[in-house]
Amino acid sequence: MLVTALLSGLVLGGTYALVAMGLTLQYGIARIMNLAYGEMIISAAFLAYVIYTGYGINPVLGLLITIPAGFAFGYVIYGVMMKPLVARARDKASLEIDSILATFGLLFVIQGVLLVTFGANFTSYNYLNVAVELFGTNVAANRLLALVLALTVGGALYLLLTRTLWGTALRAVAVSPASAPLVGIDVNKAARYAFAIGGGLAAAGGVVISMYQTFTATSGVVFTMKALIVVIMGGVGNVVGALSAGLILGVVETFVATYVDPGLTLAATYGIFLAVLLWRPSGLFGRRAG
Repeated sequence: MLVTALLSGLVLGGTYALVAMGLTLQYGIARIMNLAYGEMIISAAFLAYVIYTGYGINPVLGLLITIPAGFAFGYVIYGVMMKPLVARARDKASLEIDSILATFGLLFVIQGVLLVTFGANFTSYNYLNVAVELFGTNVAANRLLALVLALTVGGALYLLLTRTLWGTALRAVAVSPASAPLVGIDVNKAARYAFAIGGGLAAAGGVVISMYQTFTATSGVVFTMKALIVVIMGGVGNVVGALSAGLILGVVETFVATYVDPGLTLAATYGIFLAVLLWRPSGLFGRRAG
């Protein structure tokens, strides 16, 4: 049972980490608090469902469609909605408030389109729902694949941000957007690409979720809240922090549900969240003030 709980926790945590990495880029680099992030995830889940059930393309290959679609959507949304907000914002605080209001409206627009298109029923599909023996226990193949995809995408993003000049520029904007232009970095362009990459990661997360969970047009808010918790726990703008915090949260939730009481998983989530904030207000990998 211990191995089963651990593997289940890692699968859940990997999913949390994947969906949170996009939000940590949007919030940490673009300075946009995107409350419609969960709806972007659910939109990708429905797209994966349509691609698989309607055209017979498996979700993994479907990533070649959903991730570029998520990137393009984020790129357009930033240019149409967020860029004017950035241009008129007096400071970081006013931009956060404006972005919260704007994306709150976007949330309902996306949710309304999904409700009209797919209805309010629970949706799922059967893909690789077969048992695989691992370390003496049986794990669903789709859940195991979800963990592998989450770690692969997270690792690729980490290498992109730490091993390329373009990634270094994005990290520079996250650290000091006021100083970045002094070394020739276009802050607005970097923010737009960070927001778009966040959209692509949301799409990847939606595909992973769709492979082993049921979802509805109105379930996006749950993923927004979980992603926000992971982002703050790990440290805003820190990909490694999002990956670590997501895995920790998933394992804790699974162990509480298995060995204590499933009804206490939400309490455990917020308990560990508050404990981390009291210990390190800037997050596990966040920069300390001063």
